[in-house]
Formats: sequence, structure tokens, C-alpha cells
Amino acid sequence: MRGAPRRPGAAAPEEAIVALDIILGVLVLGLVIYRQLVARPINARGLRLLVVLAVIGVVETVEYLQKYHSGPGTYAALGGSLVLAAVFGVLRAGTVRIWSQDGQVWSKGNWLTAGLWIVAIAVHLGYDALVARGHGTGGDVGTATIVLYLAVSLGVQRLVSQYRASRMGLAPFGSPRSGQFS
Repeated sequence: MRGAPRRPGAAAPEEAIVALDIILGVLVLGLVIYRQLVARPINARGLRLLVVLAVIGVVETVEYLQKYHSGPGTYAALGGSLVLAAVFGVLRAGTVRIWSQDGQVWSKGNWLTAGLWIVAIAVHLGYDALVARGHGTGGDVGTATIVLYLAVSLGVQRLVSQYRASRMGLAPFGSPRSGQFS
């Protein structure tokens, strides 16, 4: 017996979830790129976005993995994707300008930083299409893990930027050298 017919143009629930994941990913990417192109102090307040992204990303990823009873291939594909996220985080960190002003460490990306974000997302989705698709019993690993991918990539970029600041003799937030424990 078939289910109730769908109205023409109505999306299936799974399609709506994928569309919502994509919209969420694009909105978050836009926010992240905007924040990268504006001079910002490197301090604990900047960690809020990273924590929010990480929590949402982990929840979405766990929901995906539970729903599709994913196997070793899915976990390997997810691990590979997160390695790519880290690599792009390192690459972008090298494009960020870091300086000290009024005793505070600042950072600002440029258009190369923004371009690398876009390339990173394209690589994530391309990797999913080439490698991850077909693992588990359905769904779209790349779309389901996009927010986690953003969180890992942003987190690695932040760590490398903080490391660069400390190597330059600048003291990022929370460092005894800066006298700031915010």
C-alpha cells in the first residue's frame, strides 16, 4: 500500500532536512567569512561561535549516525573529512594578519582567507560526493556534518593563529604575559 500522495512541488521530509542543513551551512559560512574579514581581538569572546558550532555539529552528526546505522566506512569518510577541515584551517591561518594594538592581540583575514573558506566547503561537499556517499544506509554525510566541519576548521585556524601570535611575542587571551584573563 502506498502512502498519501504528495502535492506537486512538495518536498519529502528528508529533502527538507537536507535543504535546511544546506541553508544553515550557508548562513553560518557567511557569518564566519564576515567575521574573518573584520579586525577582531583574539579573546575568549570569539570562542562562543566556535562552541556553538561544535555543539550543533556534534548533535547533527550523532543524529545522522544514529539514523543511518553507519558502519566503519562512514566513520572513515567522516574522519577524512575532518582531516580536510583541519588542513584548510591551517592554510587559512597563514593568510590572517596578526598584530598587537593597545595591549590586545588582533587578527584580520583577507579575500584569500574568504576564498579558502569557499574552497574548503566545495572540497567538503566534493569529498562527500566522491568518497562518503553510499556509506551507511542512506542520507548525505557531507550535508549532515557541514557544521561540524566548519567548527573543526575554524577551531584549527584559531589554534594556529594563536600559536603564530605567541611565536611573534604577542600574548593571546588568557596568557600570563598579556595580563588578561577574559
